[in-house]
This record gives sequence, structure tokens and C-alpha cells, in this order.
Amino acid sequence: MTSSADHHTTHVDTPEQIVLGVDTHNDVHVAAVITVMGVLLGTQAFPATADGYAALLEWARGHGHLRRAGVEGTSSRGTALNRYLRRHHLKVLEINRPDRARRRPRGKSDTVDAENAARAVLSQEATAIAKTGDGAVEMIRMLKVARDSAVKARTQAINQLRAVLVRADPGLRDALAGLGPIALIRSCADLPEAEHRTIDDAARTVLRMLARRILALTEESRAHERALVAIITDRAPKLLQRHGIGPDTAAALLITAGDNPDRLGSEAAFAALCGVNPIEASSGKTVRHRLNRGGDRRSNSALYTIVVTRLGRDARTRAYAERRTSEGKSKKEIIRCLKRYVAREIFPIITKALSPAEISSAAA
Repeated sequence: MTSSADHHTTHVDTPEQIVLGVDTHNDVHVAAVITVMGVLLGTQAFPATADGYAALLEWARGHGHLRRAGVEGTSSRGTALNRYLRRHHLKVLEINRPDRARRRPRGKSDTVDAENAARAVLSQEATAIAKTGDGAVEMIRMLKVARDSAVKARTQAINQLRAVLVRADPGLRDALAGLGPIALIRSCADLPEAEHRTIDDAARTVLRMLARRILALTEESRAHERALVAIITDRAPKLLQRHGIGPDTAAALLITAGDNPDRLGSEAAFAALCGVNPIEASSGKTVRHRLNRGGDRRSNSALYTIVVTRLGRDARTRAYAERRTSEGKSKKEIIRCLKRYVAREIFPIITKALSPAEISSAAA
């Protein structure tokens, strides 16, 4: 007779035996494996390819049961590896650049950095969960990088066009005089193609090509902005509804939060990530705080833009500023306080918008 226990398989959770550390580079990733007792088991380099990722994970798991990995550059050269390891059910922790004073006695090498990454995980010195980089926010990040690049290149081309026009012959300058910025660019784009026999011919050719480049970059930046607005409206519509928040500022704040903002734990952690939390600087009987110059400066700038916009147009913000001014606070101090309040306001909006449940309901 078969007992009921024979129909069930008891699952025993295998205890963690090893920890993985990876020092990432453009073409090669160097991995190190240590035991939970801190013994180095081995190091090896792997190509930064799909086959290389598979070989790295197989090699690491060949040393024992693996649950955690510390990876340097999870938001740059290690982004793809981070996604691969997470898909294979590993907890990936972000490793910051090693402290130089501690690294100096041992020297610097890729294998040492990989080993240090693993030891940072083991000692719980590294506790920050890496951004997943596998959702809407990663798409926003790529689009924003492309848009910012197009805007910068467009500005450079406009400056170059004006510089060429200043040095052009008076006849050409007079023909284009009195035109507004847009009309000037379009008129330059319509200049006839000429052989390079005179300085005037060369100037016309350069103006024509620069103007066409400006028009192309303008359309490119607008296309990226439309895509950004569409994604943000789909994923976090309530963010754009808040006063003073536009596509650029919303994108910067979402990029800082990442696709998994729940890893931050609290709005205070988000504020610290944006660099708007006051830093304790007390000593003895003196109790004071100083400005935080760390954090993501782009999100910090986005919060500043939101605050300045609200100070000019939002009645509640202006009333707060007036009250704090009457208490003796400076404008800079008031703006710092408001940036902290804005971070507290928007963090739950971002967290809810990017929660797995919310994304699943939106997809359905």
C-alpha cells in the first residue's frame, strides 16, 4: 500500500554556498567566486556576449549553490549581464567603485576587483539592489539619451551656422538679413548647390548643409519626445498631472527610480538617491545639517526645475515660501526644503505606477 507521503516531494531549500563577484568591461567580464566563509575558489574572464554570460553562470554554479552576485557597472557595462543573471533567479547587488585607500595595499587588477565585489556582498557592505533595466524606464532612458544628444548637436549646428554667416560676404548676409530663426534655417536649407570656386560658393554650401542638419535633428528630437510622452503617459500618467512636471523632468525622475523602485524601500531613500536629503553635520553641542552634494544630479536638477516652476505659478508653493521667508530662511534654503517635499510627493506615484500589479493591469 502506498502512503500519501509517497505522492508528495518535500522541497528542501539548499543553503547558499558561494557568492559571485563580477568586474565588468566593454568586451570582457572578469568573475570571482568565494565561499560563504570567504575562501576564494577561483577567478576567470568571459567575453561580454550571450554565450559568455551563459558560460560565466555555468562556471560559477559549478562551484556550489549560488544565490547572490555583486556586479560593478550595473547601469552601464554590466546592464545586460545584470538582466541575464536576474532572469536566472539571482539577486544582483550593485557594487560601487572600491575605496582607493583600502585598495592601495593590494594593488589594482580586474581579478582583485571581482573578488572585492564578491566580498562586498558577503560582508553586506553592498546592499543596494541593482536596477533591473528591463522595462519601460529603460526605454525612457534610451530615448532620453538619444533626444538629449540630438538637442545638443542641433545647438552646435545652429552656432556653427551663425558663425559661418557672420564671416560670409555682405551680399549673402544681406539676402538673409531680417529673417527669424526658423525662417533663416529654412532659407539656408533652400540655398542652391554651387561649385566651390569662390568663398561665397563655399559659404552657401556649408550654410545649406548645416541648415539641413538642423532640420533633421529637430525632427529627430521631436520624434524622441513624442515617444517619451507616449511611454510616460502610458506608465505614469499621474506624474505628468502634477504641477510643474513635464516630460523631461518626469523622465529624469523615473530613470533615477528605475524599473524596480520598490528596491529603495522608502521615500527617504529616493530623496537620498536624488541628493535632496540633508546630511547630518553635528559635532558636540552644535547640531546642524549640510547640503548633500551626492546623488543623481540630473534628478536633482529636475526637482529644482519643478520647484522653480511652482514658485512662479503655484499659489500653495508661493505661500509656503513667503511663510518661510518671514521665519528668516533664505531662498536657497527654501528651495532645498521644497525639493525634499517634491521628492516625498512623487515617490509613491512612481512606485505605484511601476509596481508589477499596476503594469499587469495596464497590459491587460
